[in-house]
Amino acid sequence: MDWEMVVGMEVHAQLNTRSKLFCGCPTSFGAPANTHTCPVCLGLPGSLPVVNRAAFEKCLAVCQALQCEIPERCGFDRKNYFYPDLPKNYQISQEYVCFGRNGSLEIDVEGTRRSVRIHNVHLEEDAGKLVHPDDGSLHSEVDLNRAGTPLAEIVTQPDMRSVAEVEGYMTGLRDLLLYLDVCDGRMQEGSLRFEASISMRRAGDPELGPRVEVKNLNSMRAVRLALEYEQARQTAVLEAGGRIEQETRQWDESERLPWSEPVAHTVVQTRLPKDFKGKTHRMRGKEQAQDYRYFPEPDLPPLAISGALLERLRAAQPELPLARRDRLQEAFGLSAYDARLLTSEQGLVAYFEQAAAGARPKDVANWLLNDVASVLNARRIGIEAFPMPPLELAGLLKLVEKRTINRQIAKEKVFPQMLESGLSAAQIVARDKLAVESDEAGLRACVASVLAENPRTVAAFREGKTQVVGFVIGQVMRQKKGKADPQLVRKLALEGLGGA
Repeated sequence: MDWEMVVGMEVHAQLNTRSKLFCGCPTSFGAPANTHTCPVCLGLPGSLPVVNRAAFEKCLAVCQALQCEIPERCGFDRKNYFYPDLPKNYQISQEYVCFGRNGSLEIDVEGTRRSVRIHNVHLEEDAGKLVHPDDGSLHSEVDLNRAGTPLAEIVTQPDMRSVAEVEGYMTGLRDLLLYLDVCDGRMQEGSLRFEASISMRRAGDPELGPRVEVKNLNSMRAVRLALEYEQARQTAVLEAGGRIEQETRQWDESERLPWSEPVAHTVVQTRLPKDFKGKTHRMRGKEQAQDYRYFPEPDLPPLAISGALLERLRAAQPELPLARRDRLQEAFGLSAYDARLLTSEQGLVAYFEQAAAGARPKDVANWLLNDVASVLNARRIGIEAFPMPPLELAGLLKLVEKRTINRQIAKEKVFPQMLESGLSAAQIVARDKLAVESDEAGLRACVASVLAENPRTVAAFREGKTQVVGFVIGQVMRQKKGKADPQLVRKLALEGLGGA
């Protein structure tokens, strides 16, 4: 029997404000435990929240980019639950009137475009963090630095049917948030957190199965592995005649197959590779909305969302990733692959467009995705810290295009010197006398000399072994110390071999 996976996502994006959602405590990462706290985020009696305007506007910008319906008025609600890292014993969130509903995000799935519906976007405060020492002690520590940090929670409809679609959604949403400059996207620091809900149903069945929510997913890779595991586990349970419980499970990547679960043997044999690492553990039964006893937040008045504010935010919205990708392909003739890589970082695509104003766009893309990328990786820096201005790189590529220098000289001699000295390509070429020799008579004589010294090469060419042309070109380039026009050398080498 064929089974279909159905996935919905909840994403918590920490908004990159300097202070928390309802108080002035800083949101910077890595401070000593419980040093970024005050009576408001600690939930002390008598303290009152005040909404952070920057968080309010950033969340609205997300709603607009996701094409959500935005109400004229909205408010906050209390989500009540008891947990050690929730100092007030409730979380200020939104349930009844969210900032945005009924939106969509267009994503790229292995070269195919499709749309994922957005159920809602709402603004809420984060909880604190439980720290579990790994020294074997039977206690946990509570760090409340994160308590009150502003989060935009983005909830999809159950629209995804494969791991590839989930990966497309995660990448597309992260790119969108980075382009909007509302979230730094650092999953390793907890500023972007994905939670997946997965269910299985018979192919063609309109009814959804019981859903399992998976937590503790601190990377896109973890999301992918957890979904692969849950798809295999749930399918094995159903095929054995069992029943899936609606529950919350935690992903644990430290465990390897086989496991001591009843379905483990089936999973290992038919669903997952034997070197697969990781599994999910049951945490608790899945809560429903009524379990949280939502009610309107009495300490915060309703918020008015004016048309003028929305128009201002819309005017400030940058060109979004997929639209920019399409424009690069159309305007610069780039491949879909190159356009996708360049638009993965806003700084990278901005650098490309500036450099492409002074050199051939395809050449710029090739250098950025290869030579420049190697430097960035080696130095562990972003494009913003790359020391060569875009038009200086364009100047180097223009010299190659005009055949003043060849690519080998550009790559091995000029480019490193530009990084080290800060001089332009033209200055380095003039200083080090690196311009290629394009004197046809001199190069023809050099080719003739190489052919005279290598009669077997000429004979091999006459026998149809055309690859020997590369040997002749290499010998000429060696004699000229790399400073020869390789296209002209090739032309002369073919002429010489053909007429020898």
